[in-house]
Amino acid sequence: MARHPELLIPASSLEVLKTAVIFGADAVYIGGEAFGLRAKAKNFSMEDMREGIAFAHEHDVKVYVTANILAHNKDLDGVRKYFEELKEIRPDGLIIADPGVFEIAKEVCPEIERHISTQANNTNYGTYNFWYRQGASRVVSARELSLEEIKELRANIPEDLEIETFVHGAMCISYSGRCLLSNYFTGRDANQGACTHPCRWKYAVVEEKRPGEYLPVYENERGTYIFNSKDLCMIEHIPELLEAGIDSLKIEGRMKTALYVATVARTYRKAIDDCQKDVELYRKNMPWYLDQISNCTYRKFTTGFFFGKPDEEAQIYDNNTYVKEYTYLGIVGEECDGMYRIEQRNKFSVGEEIEIMKPNGENVRTTVKRIVNMDGEEQESAPHPKQELFIELDQKAEKFDILRREEA
Repeated sequence: MARHPELLIPASSLEVLKTAVIFGADAVYIGGEAFGLRAKAKNFSMEDMREGIAFAHEHDVKVYVTANILAHNKDLDGVRKYFEELKEIRPDGLIIADPGVFEIAKEVCPEIERHISTQANNTNYGTYNFWYRQGASRVVSARELSLEEIKELRANIPEDLEIETFVHGAMCISYSGRCLLSNYFTGRDANQGACTHPCRWKYAVVEEKRPGEYLPVYENERGTYIFNSKDLCMIEHIPELLEAGIDSLKIEGRMKTALYVATVARTYRKAIDDCQKDVELYRKNMPWYLDQISNCTYRKFTTGFFFGKPDEEAQIYDNNTYVKEYTYLGIVGEECDGMYRIEQRNKFSVGEEIEIMKPNGENVRTTVKRIVNMDGEEQESAPHPKQELFIELDQKAEKFDILRREEA
């Protein structure tokens, strides 16, 4: 375990980036308003990106920007202009899949590290060495690799070429995420950032001579979800990940909430630190990690391809819904006269018991004593999404703490 792995956390917005930084990320990856693969995410304006990078750097956290579309001719001029803008705000790396985009980055902003996205299907050490010769400093491994294959990669690539690997989050039914279903069904290209996630839809069978007659593929009374993978979770296998020589442990979820990001970042941060301190301490604390990681939305867990090809147990056939144990209420802002400013995310009421989730691992139960709107008017509840409010709690909170409610 000679390597000290980076914990790489996704962020969909400036608010979520700050949450990731405070809750334990070593690095954060974000998308701008173009050329990334999460067109439906909030994404970052240049102003937000500049502020986010400055905030992260103040906390010794790196920021990588995704530019991992598979570009068409019409995209290239825009890519060049985009990289010229990024050059001025100095992210720590660019995540790229397309060789043409890579060449533009190399020309326009050679001082910014270039990382090769998992979208480039990086499945062997020959590919890694190819990208190293082109000037890449890091390659993101395909999700289809086992730990044994990653070990073999590490043994056959330069020591200073970094391996980044997804260890938690949603899995794609398509090879390294290069899906054609979305484009076929809806005209929205997954490889241009507009995936509609048809792998999560319900399907039936139609026999060619009986058009319009839908034959259900039963798993339960609602039908089947034949493309619907469980979520990846490697929290129980941190030692194996480190032994494989992985440099960056990456969390999927660039469309997730601050609650999700805080939960996953805090849990993996402690697991990695405990493991590097003492493997027995890590094993002793496993019940805490498992309890905490189940507190964010998820689709049941699998270890993916890490220990061999997944079998039928890696799929979810009876539904496409998340397991949700907590509801996100907001992030604690500035304190003023004993009250905390928040921007509400889900409804809560005076007298309700909620929980303060802290970066250090504590979860503090508290009761909402007062809710006051920005006009100074008392409210019995906070029903309006994104309403800015002041709230009084019966326990102490700090800026950037997460407020959440446990669901029955």
